[in-house]
Amino acid sequence: MEIVWQTPANPPEPQDYILRNGRRHVRPYYFEFISHVKNRWAGKTIVDLFAEEFKGRPYDYYVSAVKCGRIQVDGEIVPVSYIVKQSQKISHFLHRHEPPVMAYDVSVLQNELDVLTVCKPASVPVHPCGQYRKNTIVGILQAEYGLAPLFPIHRLDRLVSGLLILARNASKADFFRQQIEAGLVQKQYIAKVIGVFPEDEIMVDANIDYNAREGRSTAEVENANGAVKGKAASTKFTQINTDGTHSIVLCEPITGRTHQIRVHLQYTGHPIANDMLYLSEHVIGRSAGRMSADRAAANSGHSPEFIFHDNCPGEENSRDDFSIDPMCTNCPNLAPKGYDGLEEGLWLHCFRYSGPGWTYECPYPDWASLPE
Repeated sequence: MEIVWQTPANPPEPQDYILRNGRRHVRPYYFEFISHVKNRWAGKTIVDLFAEEFKGRPYDYYVSAVKCGRIQVDGEIVPVSYIVKQSQKISHFLHRHEPPVMAYDVSVLQNELDVLTVCKPASVPVHPCGQYRKNTIVGILQAEYGLAPLFPIHRLDRLVSGLLILARNASKADFFRQQIEAGLVQKQYIAKVIGVFPEDEIMVDANIDYNAREGRSTAEVENANGAVKGKAASTKFTQINTDGTHSIVLCEPITGRTHQIRVHLQYTGHPIANDMLYLSEHVIGRSAGRMSADRAAANSGHSPEFIFHDNCPGEENSRDDFSIDPMCTNCPNLAPKGYDGLEEGLWLHCFRYSGPGWTYECPYPDWASLPE
């Protein structure tokens, strides 16, 4: 069979997406992940390296992948006993399944010469990260509108919706970056929280300490010795209205730390009402290997010519909407393992960014209306 290997240089296209049961899937595709041997990897066999560092696939898969050349070192097929050396290039060619996102449109709000603003749906990441590449705002805008290149000038968590500003060129992106770094940009969000939020304005000044392994942040204050963990963070909160059970709160972050609004609302005793990560101290279980394969990804040029050994399985069958790869540990499912359930967006929405002489806005979501 003939396989076309994609790299980050291959742009998303409209036919790459499959809409099914309210979710946007990406048609699985063959992709080259590239990494370079780190100090702690050197001296391991190529199979042991993958089995220990990228636990998302079984040991036998890595043995087969090395034997048939889907894992290569410096562009060469190597034996399973091969010992890797520091800084060598490792390529992993695999059948890539991206996680699905909710199948909402990415609505263009303003399309100016240097600036594009959109209403970002919840569940869609802004730019390629982890297992997401085409199922991103940047990827969808390129595929459906032909808009590229785009430079996001601020972050929105994947589960957060609302205003996203993208510069159309590097100089405009630098213009926004300078204003953000100088503290000249005001950011406004709304959130739906548990309980009756206080009527008086609240300013939360509590450091944010992000734990990358757990994927969550904590609010930290000084201990008895005057020490405090994390980075300084401040958020201003104002109640907009309440129905006695929930409140709609205006959130104005002064700083920009990971999960800052979510953690500071939890700190006030009024967490976002559907934020399962911060509603309690219980952390939802996560698959340790869920993103491991993509941590090896790096930008590269075109994939080298690829040679298959005779013991590499060929393509055996296909579905109407995508091909089944016999070596793939996710096939015949469309979504990768661990992403089969439905996902709800957070009740947190960015509705306005403003700076010297400019303002961009996004409409409120339906959940922001409380019953009278």
